[in-house]
Amino acid sequence: MEIENVDRNELLQLTEEQMADVARFCNKYPNIEMSFEVKEKESLHSGSPVNVLVSLEREDELVEPVVAPFFPQKRKEGWWVVIGDNKSNSLLSIRRLTLQQKAKVKLDFVAPSPGHYNYTIFFMSDAYMGCDQEYKFSIDVKERDSESESDSD
Repeated sequence: MEIENVDRNELLQLTEEQMADVARFCNKYPNIEMSFEVKEKESLHSGSPVNVLVSLEREDELVEPVVAPFFPQKRKEGWWVVIGDNKSNSLLSIRRLTLQQKAKVKLDFVAPSPGHYNYTIFFMSDAYMGCDQEYKFSIDVKERDSESESDSD
């Protein structure tokens, strides 16, 4: 999308009509910035909730239907935010959303047994290939403090 016109024309060798289709698609291709924060990361205990706040911001001003000339009707883009564990091949939390300009999504799951865990946040489009994003993060889960030891007295 950022290649010089002369180089692009020489490389692609498309007709003007085909190049107009490519330009139309490129102009509508979503550019979305994602950031996230694991809330109360330092105080996670086995069985406690793990809350991950994901912030999304679209750099484009307009959200138009997806460029999908072979799809039978107008198609709106949809997005999935998923937290997964690659090591165990498991899904921990998932949310589907329609993104206009900005969105905040809270994903949560229950902290596992004590230990160090590596997870991945996947941000995926159900309409566009190549714009999916992955972010790795880790948590350290501590042993749950005993509520009270006076029960045995």
